[in-house]
Amino acid sequence: MACPHTAELTQVEPTTSEGCEECLRDGTRWVHLRMCLSCGHVGCCDSSVGRHATGHFTDSSHPVMRSFEPGEDWRWCFVDRGIV
Repeated sequence: MACPHTAELTQVEPTTSEGCEECLRDGTRWVHLRMCLSCGHVGCCDSSVGRHATGHFTDSSHPVMRSFEPGEDWRWCFVDRGIV
């Protein structure tokens, strides 16, 4: 899939390596982690109760995230709704 949003990305570092920022703050649990490729925010996936990665996109409009799970490197564009 051709996604124009990937051209806008630069190298970012995760804001935490400990887990979903909001789940850690709220004392809740996550299923899988995602990292925003615009700012490094680490949030939980849509299978998690908080859906914090999607919430981050809704609040920030940062379009592309990647899996933050060991051994995974796929990326997802929220705007184009597909793997990039």
